[in-house]
Amino acid sequence: MTMTTPTIPASIDDPVNAQILAISEDRIQGFLADPFAEISQLSGVELPVVIERIRAMLAAGTIRRVRQTLMATNLAPGALVAWQVSPDKLDAAFEYMFKQDPFSGHVVIRSTDADTPGSKYRLWTTLKVPQGFSMTKHCDFLTSQTGAMHYRLMPAKCLFALGVGHMRRRSVEPGSKTDQPGRVVDTKIAQLSDLEWRVLMAMKKPFEPNEVQPNPWQHRAQNNDIPYDTFLTVSQALADRGVIGRFSTFLEHVKPLADGQRVTKFNALFHWAVPPGREIEAGLQVGRHHILTHAYWREAGDEFNNVNVMAVAHSTDKQLLLQHKAAIDQHLDAVGIPVSYTNVFWGGRSEIKPSEISPIAYRQWCSQVGLDPDQMRA
Repeated sequence: MTMTTPTIPASIDDPVNAQILAISEDRIQGFLADPFAEISQLSGVELPVVIERIRAMLAAGTIRRVRQTLMATNLAPGALVAWQVSPDKLDAAFEYMFKQDPFSGHVVIRSTDADTPGSKYRLWTTLKVPQGFSMTKHCDFLTSQTGAMHYRLMPAKCLFALGVGHMRRRSVEPGSKTDQPGRVVDTKIAQLSDLEWRVLMAMKKPFEPNEVQPNPWQHRAQNNDIPYDTFLTVSQALADRGVIGRFSTFLEHVKPLADGQRVTKFNALFHWAVPPGREIEAGLQVGRHHILTHAYWREAGDEFNNVNVMAVAHSTDKQLLLQHKAAIDQHLDAVGIPVSYTNVFWGGRSEIKPSEISPIAYRQWCSQVGLDPDQMRA
């Protein structure tokens, strides 16, 4: 009789996988020597099963990436960039930002439900330009390559919410929020030694399925010729300085998974214009809401009716996202924060990749595209 090997479930709807993902998406904060053991402990799923299931979901494409995130806002100057691109060049510009620019992370085509201030800006990207180099010069180069007509750089002055957790947020009710206001995360850039950069670059590389194992950093340190004890010591010191984010299993935000399922379907970028001087107060109130994956203070300027607080939320239901937005609006009104203008930019086609943040990588990229690195300095 022929024996068949049982197939390991790789769907997000499998109860054990859902139990793991509810923790592994955004609950493993900072640096841990054995993040998979922590996922096991917090999820209540035995470690061998956690390893088996994450490997299976990664190999199947249910999980698109497993990696240690960094607080890139503290490692490289960055901004949200809105691009005005003619309709006939929009798709090509999207492809260029995603495939040709290592420093553009999120690449999204957005639209509004009506013709509103800023709606002519259809292409939105996040940009990180390594320390010492100019975001404006980098965007000028991208403009020359894509034929964009105009761009608007919107650096984050501070963050109020940062964490994905799409599986967990599926059941969040409109208006659900923390008991206390959110927290402010500043964007001060940290100065690192060569060894610290080596450790960070080794740490941020996405995991292959065979790297999903107990004590995963031992293998990573060995492959980068860094003594394991040194790797752990430097990593913990970097975490203590606030430049390490979370260890995460990333799911697709909008694109269908390998089995055709969608974790989310709608991606909303909320805009609010609050009185100058009250941005942090408003951001702390916005950042309390559990549905939000990101919230930040950014200055959008006249073209966007002077929007200065933004937030991102995801859902499989557009009307539900609008209910979440209405609940946040009502909360801002209830706590006495006036909003002179608000809008929603909906995400359509999107791609996400980690932005490169290493100054060494930037100099190498300059050489590849025929630029003088010294001419790209800030």
